[in-house]
Amino acid sequence: MTAPTLWRDLRRHTAARVGLGRVGNGLPTAAHLDFQEAHAWARDAVWSTLDVPALAAALGATVVASAAPDRRGYLLRPDLGRSLASGEAAKLAPMPGCFALVVADGLCATGVQAQAPALVPALQAGLHRAGWQVAPPVIATQARVAIGDAIGAALGAAMVAVLIGERPGLSAMDSLGIYLTAAPRPGRSDAERNCISNIRPGGLPVADAVAKLLWLVQAARALGQTGVALKDEQPALPLLPADQPGGR
Repeated sequence: MTAPTLWRDLRRHTAARVGLGRVGNGLPTAAHLDFQEAHAWARDAVWSTLDVPALAAALGATVVASAAPDRRGYLLRPDLGRSLASGEAAKLAPMPGCFALVVADGLCATGVQAQAPALVPALQAGLHRAGWQVAPPVIATQARVAIGDAIGAALGAAMVAVLIGERPGLSAMDSLGIYLTAAPRPGRSDAERNCISNIRPGGLPVADAVAKLLWLVQAARALGQTGVALKDEQPALPLLPADQPGGR
């Protein structure tokens, strides 16, 4: 049966599964098989790994490892991904007051590998223009968001931004998030961070993500903190260019 016009129109604007129809109490066979395929892709994405040598060469980055011994240990013990392995902090040369950029594989290395080479240089350029001393990037493997606290503390950073692969969904296996934390140190909670999510070609473009982070950094510097105290009040951009009907 052909989908109603309403559903066909909606599907042009989203990758979400809408108006799939039904056969009795179940989904049509095609929709069911499509779901199973997407689920398999998402499971594979969780086990994906970074090409660390290639990414480190592209970014000029130092590489550190979390306390998780391997991918299985990382998935079963989230706490191990939040701290550095023994001796890893010694690889980081302190730069008191700097801005630290951490690139972490997280729960989906695919998006990190694809987007970090463009995102990191854009962030570095914007932060330099804003007057920051930016430490060389750090790549953290088998890492969770909170590993940025340990890395930031080792560097003596005033702020840290962790670029990390986000948990894959059934329509997005390449999403990257950025977590911003002021005065990073072990023991910081997620309530003390600001998050920019869904950075990917089908979501938030790299240029918009860079603009949002730079706005948050400027606001955090003025406020002296990040997290729930820092509201994202960046002025909204027009949905259409000014020279198009409806644009500002």
